[in-house]
Amino acid sequence: MIRRSFAALALAAAGVLLATTPAVAQAPKTLRIVAHADLKILDPTFTTAYISRNFGYMVYDTLFAQDANGKPQPQMVEKYTASKDGLNWTFTLRPGLKFSDGSAVTAADAVASMQRWGARDSIGRAMGNAGAQWKAVDARNFTLTLKEPFGLVLEGMAKPSGFPAFVLPERLARMPATSPLTEVLGSGPFVFKRDEWVPGNKAVFVRNPNYVARSEPASGLAGSKKPAVDRVEWLYLPDSNSAVAALKKGEVDFIEQLPADYITPLRTDPNVKVRAAGAWQGFLVMNQLHAPFNNPKARQAVAHAVSQERFTAAMGYPLDMRVTYCSTFFICGSPNETDAGADPFRKPDLAKAKQLLAESGYKGEKVTVLVPTDVTYLNAEALMTIQTLRSIGMNVDAQNMDWASIGARRAKREAPEQGGWNVYVTVAGQFDVDSPITNAYLSPACGNSLPGWPCDKQLDELRTAWIKETNPAKRKEKLAEFQQRAYEVFPYVNLGQYSAATAARTSLKNVDKMWAGMPTYWMLDK
Repeated sequence: MIRRSFAALALAAAGVLLATTPAVAQAPKTLRIVAHADLKILDPTFTTAYISRNFGYMVYDTLFAQDANGKPQPQMVEKYTASKDGLNWTFTLRPGLKFSDGSAVTAADAVASMQRWGARDSIGRAMGNAGAQWKAVDARNFTLTLKEPFGLVLEGMAKPSGFPAFVLPERLARMPATSPLTEVLGSGPFVFKRDEWVPGNKAVFVRNPNYVARSEPASGLAGSKKPAVDRVEWLYLPDSNSAVAALKKGEVDFIEQLPADYITPLRTDPNVKVRAAGAWQGFLVMNQLHAPFNNPKARQAVAHAVSQERFTAAMGYPLDMRVTYCSTFFICGSPNETDAGADPFRKPDLAKAKQLLAESGYKGEKVTVLVPTDVTYLNAEALMTIQTLRSIGMNVDAQNMDWASIGARRAKREAPEQGGWNVYVTVAGQFDVDSPITNAYLSPACGNSLPGWPCDKQLDELRTAWIKETNPAKRKEKLAEFQQRAYEVFPYVNLGQYSAATAARTSLKNVDKMWAGMPTYWMLDK
């Protein structure tokens, strides 16, 4: 997010862009996207920001990818084998793979990329704890050896979000992951046009002439990614009115994240198609370093007071795009859905909440809630949080600021009266929610650097047991045990599940094939 003054400047620049872009940019094979955020960081292994992840899918490819059914499929890999005990794996790259500069993709590139990914990603680190060793055998073949069974090898290599395992040239993958890479060289469907990049305004991609597509049709993030268009322009239009007006006029083809209050009006426009874009979950995050939320009873009190239905309604999503109640931490409707531990929290119980809050030792101290002023749905979440906390007798100190300032404030470990905080709200898409190792607030172990700093040794042990279990039925049991414990210690409180929305011109083809809100722009055609 950027501050309002800069947003106005960016909007003015974008207005000039729409008025003065040469006719060639309006060619039938140019796709114009209103991106959900400004592109600033070009290294998707450095940040979990969705705009950088989306950038990664434009220019890079992965060894494996999830298909539309969520199943890992070979992508850059041609074939693979695994020993019966799951400790020894061999992989062979598809022949002829090239980076966009024409250089060959080799096993050494794959190995270095997996090592860089393993240092950053939650599944990658867990794989490392299981003794993962990657080794290039020759130009196309590489191996993975493990010291302990690990049930998520292919799932990790095909992880769609958080830190997807993108393949970079070895020389770039060997660079420290502690600072973002600025050079971009991938083997994905598009090439980034750095010479046309205007931060705060637009980013441009053109078809990669050296991309080697799979023969299978596109499915989710798997299969052929051969683009149907020659050029893709991402426009950053922070003013929603201007973005929607541009879509209605046909000046842009697609809005990546449609604000909730535009969903119903645009559904009546014959030239626009509004579509659900994957499941999302709201998070109420409590700082566990300081009172009152260092006591699990205080966190349980908040959970007993939360009405998911009221939160998602306040965010503005229509009835058909929100779930009345979702009992799982791992996305309702997903393979990991479970109701273990949820029964006491299905309906708000203010009497129980007040009782637990009193038992926690809370004496009316101020509770600092960070309230974002510039993101509508997060502002609604925060205001509902304030109302919920006050309903059980908490003394709320609301601190209003833009989302960028909250991003800096929430990293502070100091006590609230010294510039810290007690509560903030956020949201995450399904791929950053749907398992104990991908969920942003359930995957970090004790000693993590995640704002809120949740820590429960038993939860860590249960997560490790789930990761190591390879039998599907037993893994479901381990998953239920993990969630049961999460409902006791509450690393965060689930504020409800809803679907985000995209909006596209009806002339745009294959929008219905886009998967779960992921940026599969190679599928789209005009």
